[in-house]
Amino acid sequence: MLLTTLFLSVFAVSCKTTSSTDTEKVSSAPSDKFAGVNINVISLSKPVAATVEKRADEFEALTGAKITVKSAGYSELYQTILQDLTTGTNQYDVMIMTSNWMPDYIESGYLKDLTEYVNEDSSLAWNDIAPFFQEYGPVYANKIYAIPIDGNYHLMYYRADLLAEAGFDPPRTWDDYLKIAKYFHGKDLNDDGEADYGSCLSKKPGNVTYWAMWSIAASLLQSQGTKQGVFFDPNTMKPMTNNVAFAKALDIYKATNEHGAPDEMEWGLNDGRQAFVSGRCALSMDHGDIGTLALLSGSKVKDKFGTTIMPGSTEVLNWETGELVQCDKFTCPFAINGVNHAPFTAAIGWVGTINTAAEPEVQAAGATFISYISQPDRSNIDVTNGRSGMNPYRISQFSDSQNWIAAGMTPAVASTYLGAIGASLNSPNMVLDLTIPRNYNYQRELLDAAVSDFLAGKISRDEAMVRITQEWENLTNEMGRDAQKTFYQKSLGLER
Repeated sequence: MLLTTLFLSVFAVSCKTTSSTDTEKVSSAPSDKFAGVNINVISLSKPVAATVEKRADEFEALTGAKITVKSAGYSELYQTILQDLTTGTNQYDVMIMTSNWMPDYIESGYLKDLTEYVNEDSSLAWNDIAPFFQEYGPVYANKIYAIPIDGNYHLMYYRADLLAEAGFDPPRTWDDYLKIAKYFHGKDLNDDGEADYGSCLSKKPGNVTYWAMWSIAASLLQSQGTKQGVFFDPNTMKPMTNNVAFAKALDIYKATNEHGAPDEMEWGLNDGRQAFVSGRCALSMDHGDIGTLALLSGSKVKDKFGTTIMPGSTEVLNWETGELVQCDKFTCPFAINGVNHAPFTAAIGWVGTINTAAEPEVQAAGATFISYISQPDRSNIDVTNGRSGMNPYRISQFSDSQNWIAAGMTPAVASTYLGAIGASLNSPNMVLDLTIPRNYNYQRELLDAAVSDFLAGKISRDEAMVRITQEWENLTNEMGRDAQKTFYQKSLGLER
């Protein structure tokens, strides 16, 4: 039913029409189209860089271009790109980044407007990119500055076999999540004779702690649709980080400590993923990666897991009174059976961008290379491979389950996996990750550090909220409140 809803709603949306002109199409036959052109690429380190390198080898053989791929870890990539551009070093022609970083670079004139390239490249199959990733990933001020190669959104993963045997439905609310996690915690979940965990989350400081924080808080803060937002009051830029809803979310997040591994505060993103795939977890939340990593050799949960939209809440924040109120048709107009879901687009997705300082022939070759990675013939396979680091973002990746079944998914697993993604992407209450200048500093540095200190018991809940709020206020004032408000409103679609 979820898949049917996805197909109907996606195809009902009016998508951008691309030109029939195909000036940059890469033929499958070798040519010297870009012979002598050198392209320098910066990407996230493995697994994304490995996929980019693989496609670079193919592109070189097809076009005669020479591509050099360098990589950096997630913690270093933003600063690496920023330093290269702001210092005028310009050693990178193509930059693979998360789309919510783009405002930092677009406003300074560092990123090439790719609208014309996209309009002329029919092989890119722009209409096949899901509307959400057309509108919110590559577009800024009605111009296309990037080409998507990935889609990001948090999903809930659960051991379908264990929940069915114990009589549990997949968690609909965060209370359900904690109840299920408590039930399974300490039990042997993979038959290796060792006690396992009810909940597996990555909580290493300076990693991705803030993603889970917002996935919990979102369902308590945003109930009126995507344009409401969760990070700031769009009229004042007051942070939404010191109120009863955010306090409850912090309490829920910390409660997961009781049902997780004793060293969970040292787990990075890959540690949490591996724990689930090895059968040690009843529940977890992550991007689409767990779904494909579970298909690889050595997985203990290949045909035993399910996927669903992120849990929600039956009460939400009244932004005017500052109180939590029960969901009804007015307070939660998009609720499903009384539960307000607000799926979070953590990082939105990886995109390819072009440096405006590159020579024109390098810009053309670079844009064609990004298109080559994104085109359905390659991306529809890459997103089914757990080693690619890429998740579904094209309509064709949902409309045909054969690639997923060929990759090792059973029809039942494919149904819940694609259905959860579809329910998330088509939710009118989808939450956009923060997409304003210096969002990396707001999130990765300031908020993550305070939440990590709270989870570790170094500061109280109230201290964490006050600290985050004050630090965010200081950064907003430093950047210019009116300017940041304009950026935030624009990102939410309140100003076009």
